Amino acid sequence: MQALGDLIVVQLIGSGGRNMAHVLVIGGGVGGMATALLAARHGHTAELFERDARAPGTALDRDSFGWRRPSVPQATQPHALLGAARVLLRDELPDVHREMLRLGARERHELDWFDERPPARPGDEDLVMLQARRIVLESALATALRGESGVVSRYGEPVIGLLTERAAVFGTPAGAGADPGIRVTGVETGAGEYEGDLVVDAGGRRGGAERWLAAAGCRPAAVERHRTGLAYFCRWYRLPEGREDGPRRPWTVTGGTFAGCAVFPADNGVFAVTLFVHTQDATRSALRDPAVFEAAARSFPPGAAWLELGAEPLSEIMATGGLDNRWSALVDERGPVVSGFVPVGDAITHTNPTLGQGTSLALWAALRVARTAHRDPGSARFAADHHAWAVRTLKPWFDFQVVADTAIGERFATRAGRTGSAREVAALFDCALEDPEVMRARARVRHLADPPERAYADPAVRARVARWLADRPHYAPSAAGPDREEWERLTSRRVATPPRVTSPR
Repeated sequence: MQALGDLIVVQLIGSGGRNMAHVLVIGGGVGGMATALLAARHGHTAELFERDARAPGTALDRDSFGWRRPSVPQATQPHALLGAARVLLRDELPDVHREMLRLGARERHELDWFDERPPARPGDEDLVMLQARRIVLESALATALRGESGVVSRYGEPVIGLLTERAAVFGTPAGAGADPGIRVTGVETGAGEYEGDLVVDAGGRRGGAERWLAAAGCRPAAVERHRTGLAYFCRWYRLPEGREDGPRRPWTVTGGTFAGCAVFPADNGVFAVTLFVHTQDATRSALRDPAVFEAAARSFPPGAAWLELGAEPLSEIMATGGLDNRWSALVDERGPVVSGFVPVGDAITHTNPTLGQGTSLALWAALRVARTAHRDPGSARFAADHHAWAVRTLKPWFDFQVVADTAIGERFATRAGRTGSAREVAALFDCALEDPEVMRARARVRHLADPPERAYADPAVRARVARWLADRPHYAPSAAGPDREEWERLTSRRVATPPRVTSPR
């Protein structure tokens, strides 16, 4: 290990921290920075390796719109920091939470949908969305890392391989009749080799972990993948000078049988409008045209409500598609495929952004590493326990995302209305807009406080939705937005002078 890393370990041993670990983190995104920072706050030391030579700063508009980050294509897309993420930041990293608010992030309570918030119940304080661009969270994490003595951040030094050795499996000595496994003992970069007690893969879907593990002789990860069939088109805007908030209503996500629209309020008067359609929809390419995009966005209630405020465009149209929900397990029927190496963030589970779960799940995994890294982190038992935790804690939300996206994708592909159980789900959401108790249940699911099978199975919630439906015997979910004929007309439109993109202030 390099001299500075050696100094960290000497300081750790000298301080009596015999059970503490030295954690090597691959990737300097949200998951990687959070892992390194949380590990240090729990008494460990950490080294962070990031391929980009540039760390996030406080020039938010410059970094948000002018920083080319090909390895992090989702950086320019809207992000939702759900209550689960906000609670973790508030409780574990309060300085990061405060810095986000100082930088302009805003908080919105779900029950503020109503003109008068209903009487508070325990847990209501956690049903708060932290509204900000991704760069605000990255900037706040980077600021905290710069002041953290237990972390060395190595920007511009990408990991190119892993240091490995043969290891015992679940405590059975190698050579005693057991098939020895592979243990990761460190990382290799262009500058040298670094050893650690635990290596954390925060390199996302596009990291090199699969290639490195294969080169070390590990069995492949067990991957579960579900295509969503959705394509997204996003544009950023800023509210007019002097206006800090957009409209409280209508609901910021609406859709019909073939297309949808979502508005993502962020920091400092900035917001994003996103349109989503099926990847096979022939009209999708037209949405890259700014004039077509804006006309189509205005045909949905949330898009119209926000754009009619006189917002100025800050970006061109940013398209992304071919997304999937991907679960990657480093444990198979034979046990861990590797020890001394665990994933966090997208390296475990990449979820489609429709529910906004990604940041929360990444922060949960980062905290899990920080809280457990002292428990023999190089052992196969540690790897198995980390996987078991992920299956208990993260996999149910991955499965929920798959179900939700399947329903949307099938509806968009077939352009069929919602019937049967889909009608009941739509009724629950529509009822929530009028009934605070149902809204509370919906918010607890949305913010990852309760799984849907618990929140929606509550007898009181079910009774309220049943009464709501009984009062509306002919209820049918209505499509919020244009019909297909109008959509075809809008997406075939061309305007000679598209809206001007202003220079970010």
